[in-house]
Amino acid sequence: MLLVGRRADLEAALRSPRPDRIELVHADEVVEMDDALVVAMRTKRNSSMRVAINLVKEGRADVCVSAGNTAALMAIARFVLKTLDGIDRPAIAAVLPNQKGGVTTMLDLGANVDCTAEHLLQFAVLGSALVAAVEDIDRPTVGLLNIGEELIKGNEVVKQAAEMLRLSPLNFVGNVEGNDIFKGTSDVVVCDGFVGNVALKTSEGLAFMLAGFVREEFTRGALSRLQAMAALPVLRRFKRRVDHRRHNGASLLGLRGLVIKSHGSADAVAFESALRRGYEQARHHVLDRTVVEMRPVVAKLAQANREKHPAADHPAAA
Repeated sequence: MLLVGRRADLEAALRSPRPDRIELVHADEVVEMDDALVVAMRTKRNSSMRVAINLVKEGRADVCVSAGNTAALMAIARFVLKTLDGIDRPAIAAVLPNQKGGVTTMLDLGANVDCTAEHLLQFAVLGSALVAAVEDIDRPTVGLLNIGEELIKGNEVVKQAAEMLRLSPLNFVGNVEGNDIFKGTSDVVVCDGFVGNVALKTSEGLAFMLAGFVREEFTRGALSRLQAMAALPVLRRFKRRVDHRRHNGASLLGLRGLVIKSHGSADAVAFESALRRGYEQARHHVLDRTVVEMRPVVAKLAQANREKHPAADHPAAA
């Protein structure tokens, strides 16, 4: 474990004696939550965030986990680590609990507001590789988030993306709707960052509201409190199933290194989840799996393009 930050602050926060498996890495500066990208990128070149990502690039660390400024983390990670071959833009992926007792991996969740069909295809490859490696699923199912299951539904970008996904070697199951995310209809749900972020924040808000409603009803009076005591075992199991802390840690996929973004308000339980997520991705060699998954997709699309435009291979004949 490499803890990156101002050494004096880290030493003050750690219990003494410090475990041997923890090493402190000093960084003079900190990227604040309200810092502009230009400040994080150009002014604070010795920030804890920049130093931590450099450790991944240098091979000293297998994964970087940060609860800092999301935009700065994405920008610095992309600048330092670069993207994988065949990937134009990194994407943010996170897992959401579903009714089947498992999780649904969803991306992009805010890194890319405006996307092309090619970007959505790349996100599908990234999500499929992640789930295949970490969840040990041979051919994860991939769904494209849309306003309906029918082929005619959606804007032009989504329609083009659906056609490209059908031509790809991915296990594409077609269009899925918002409620399918929590049904577990597909292992991976793909969308642009604008739609994904709205869906994520909406679901988080709904979960908090329902939890608040339950709390209010069980504390309304003496009888309600007695009923709450009787229902306590059920309530605890319910709380555990919907506890967002257990699913904390979004993956920045498509980079030449593993980076995990934790919620800025994460407590110890939530941050442990983010650390564990990063550890599992490194242990299962997600980067190598992504490279392998990307090759047949690129080859299949190139073949489809040649079949669609045969004259492109023979400009003289054209």
